[in-house]
Amino acid sequence: MLGFTVFLTAAAERDLADIFDYVAARDTPSKAGHVLDRIGLMLDGLAEFPERGVFPKELAALGIREYREVFFKPYRILCRVTEKCVHVYLVADGRRDMHQLLERRLLGS
Repeated sequence: MLGFTVFLTAAAERDLADIFDYVAARDTPSKAGHVLDRIGLMLDGLAEFPERGVFPKELAALGIREYREVFFKPYRILCRVTEKCVHVYLVADGRRDMHQLLERRLLGS
């Protein structure tokens, strides 16, 4: 089976940079690198198993089931699978106000 191609949106790329900066400032740059490496492994896994994960509960409650999420706790990675592509829209700390973040990022409110 050929793998899917994983694309990060510009917003998801900013999320990763922000996560690195946050962890590096509060711990060490090597710890921040480790966190990004682990998130990278999750993203690589989506190339082989794009349908894994769950429907985000905030979106499922609205009847929206076109997005999936996987976790590297406390981080949530939200994506959408289309044909042979996985589009990553969000990489965020799950302790944030996800309703507001998802509304703004995915629903354009």
